[in-house]
Amino acid sequence: MQGNSFLVFVYGTLRKGQCNNTLLQDGKFLGVYETKPDFTMVDLGCFPAVSPQGKTSISGELYLIDQPAFTNLDQLEGYPTYYDRIQIDTPKGKAWLYVIHHLVETHKVVESGDWIKHTVL
Repeated sequence: MQGNSFLVFVYGTLRKGQCNNTLLQDGKFLGVYETKPDFTMVDLGCFPAVSPQGKTSISGELYLIDQPAFTNLDQLEGYPTYYDRIQIDTPKGKAWLYVIHHLVETHKVVESGDWIKHTVL
């Protein structure tokens, strides 16, 4: 966080070309990033979720956003009821990453850790 700005890492429907990217239109795109292999991504149908436990790198994008955009992301992600937030280290600083509270065995794992590649298969 820098003043009233927040660094966020997005990996699903908030990425460029995806249905919810408009929520980031006033933010500053800082580039693509791949996390350390510490996560698990699952397919929940129309969107993915990430668990903070696993052995997969997650592909996504970094954005610098303001407080209203961050509030909108919290609403979209159902924070703190459906998703939680954690901070991860990135080349641009600590970024917020939305993670799901609990995975269940019926969730299909996205082995590549890349939602965009997964959805075009």
